Amino acid sequence: MTLPREGIDRKWWVLIAVGVGTFMSALDASVVNAMLPIIGRSMDASVATIEWVVTAYLLIVSALLLGMGRLGDMYGQRRIYLAGFAVFVASSALCGAAPSAGVLIAFRVLQGVGAAMLFASSPAILTTSFPASERGRALGLQAMMTYIGLTAGPALGGWLTASFGWRSIFYINVPVGSLAMWLSARVVRDSPRAARDERFDFAGGILFALGLTALLLALNQGHQWGWGSRPVLALLVLSAALLAAFARTELRAPSPMLDLGLFRSRAFSAATGSAVLNYICAFSIVFVLPFYLIRGRGFGPARAGVIMAAQPVIMALVSPISGALSDKIGSRLLSSGGMALIGGGLLLLARLGPDSPPHTVVLALAVVGLGAGLFGSPNNSALMGAVPRERQGIAAAMMATARNVGMVLGVGLAGAVFTSVLARHENAAESLYVAARASFLAAAIVAAAGVVVSMVRSSAGEG
Repeated sequence: MTLPREGIDRKWWVLIAVGVGTFMSALDASVVNAMLPIIGRSMDASVATIEWVVTAYLLIVSALLLGMGRLGDMYGQRRIYLAGFAVFVASSALCGAAPSAGVLIAFRVLQGVGAAMLFASSPAILTTSFPASERGRALGLQAMMTYIGLTAGPALGGWLTASFGWRSIFYINVPVGSLAMWLSARVVRDSPRAARDERFDFAGGILFALGLTALLLALNQGHQWGWGSRPVLALLVLSAALLAAFARTELRAPSPMLDLGLFRSRAFSAATGSAVLNYICAFSIVFVLPFYLIRGRGFGPARAGVIMAAQPVIMALVSPISGALSDKIGSRLLSSGGMALIGGGLLLLARLGPDSPPHTVVLALAVVGLGAGLFGSPNNSALMGAVPRERQGIAAAMMATARNVGMVLGVGLAGAVFTSVLARHENAAESLYVAARASFLAAAIVAAAGVVVSMVRSSAGEG
């Protein structure tokens, strides 16, 4: 198979290579989450222990994103991207061979290092490979691959586990990742780099990694440890102190990890802020809806999974269209309208009761999926287009960091509202529905804030 090294076709080969990697990482995340109970039972591990298979991966990815983005800007996105593939593929094989839960968690940390390198580089590679007039289209197609991976994950994971055992969900990454790595090595060009006299900001990187890890750990474990417990409060105080020290360090550093001047751009700031709010809404649904469907309505996991697939399916269909449309009309109206639709879908979810037909749940999720599909690609395009080409790695890292922080904040917010209302409601038969309604309404308020933040952006800054 001969691949072009020059000419107009190269950018589409780059998209295919990045798309395969995107699909693999999304598939891996959804499969592992879905199969976690089976892994825990196989390894005779408690729920509290086996949850760290997911938590450790999320924490290490979030902590390293900014540093990996900066390394990509300094030494080339291609180099970091290919190294990320090598680490991810090797660690996937190790995860599949892990003899115990503790070893599996350790190998998931290593897998998170590789994933951080991939997540911080792939949008930057696409942005530098496509002209500005096609940036939204490329990012929209990449988003489509993400949603296809998320949608296919539970079903494919279930089939692999039933046919070959749970270890196969990690081993499948080896051939898929190797193919994507080989293709990327052939077609991805090196990207523009930062000035050669710039140095890596180790102090800033360490402060950011520790501060964000403390914050995410507190938010992730708050509903289990108690929001007013000493460990959670101590982690929040520690996080605030470390992130404040990070900001001071970046203002003084000659070559900062994160150039805080980027936030002077309304396009960059609004895109980052609205992305966090968007993911808060999305993961509030991911946390609460299974309780409503499985515990409240008595649906089996398979039926609940089919119903919940309505949202990513719609997102996969809409994202490429909205991305291409944003190349023509900008991101402001599309992203703001998308957040408004997400809020409308959440209000529909808040109306669900013990007798609501399943198709009403699907309809509400379809509205959310339509809004998320309209929002995501244009917003990502605006964020990536608001920074210089030699800062694309940092922009991609901020985009991924916004996603991870929003994910954890969404679960934390929904968990706090849901458990608080559940504990205080007197009627046990109705408590779950009231708690779910309150959680969806809280997320709808977040979506309304997202509309306001998204509208602040200036379309003039997107190119």
